[in-house]
Amino acid sequence: MGASTSLVGTSTGPMRHGVRRSITAPNRSRPLLTFLRPRGYHSRPLTGPGGPAIPSLEAFLKDVILTPAGFKQLKSELDLLRTEKRREIAERIAAAREFGEIAENAEYDDAKNEQMMLEHRISQLEERLADARVIDPKRVDTSIVSIGSVVRLRDVAAKQTVEYFIVGSAEANPAERKLSNESPVGRAIIGRKKGEVVEVITPRGSKVKFKIMEIKAA
Repeated sequence: MGASTSLVGTSTGPMRHGVRRSITAPNRSRPLLTFLRPRGYHSRPLTGPGGPAIPSLEAFLKDVILTPAGFKQLKSELDLLRTEKRREIAERIAAAREFGEIAENAEYDDAKNEQMMLEHRISQLEERLADARVIDPKRVDTSIVSIGSVVRLRDVAAKQTVEYFIVGSAEANPAERKLSNESPVGRAIIGRKKGEVVEVITPRGSKVKFKIMEIKAA
């Protein structure tokens, strides 16, 4: 997808240089993806029967791919939930126990439900960060659209132009013009070049054509 990425895990020490792996698409001389596996991190092995495997592009579209800022944001959220939020809920549960019978204690039930949702979010963040691929902004290939690209698109019919920052689904935020690579528009433009026109089928079934006006690094 035209961007260098690093495989990292939840042991969030300083990122260190490791083994670089590249994936080159058919009829393409330049690597489509370059991975840097940092030493000292737990991550999924890029191996298969007989040696290193080459995952499909579809597999990478489903991976948790993050910008450095996105990784830092999720890690900060995880740290907050593991410490302050866990402590706050534990205190609420302890206080609720003092109100009387647990079976008829609404405050206790609310705190336990909140604890369940908190632990679910913690597990979700741990899973995302354990297998996250962090792109290197300095190695974003601006000749094609990839995660880490800033893309200016023109709606051919409406003659309107909009700019998006292409990110992984974990960072997507339409309000901030952060477009997921798994969204209909994201899927249509990933791997495409400046000047190309793509057709996007919206969730409602209508078709919209976009022309790629500019590709640049964030």
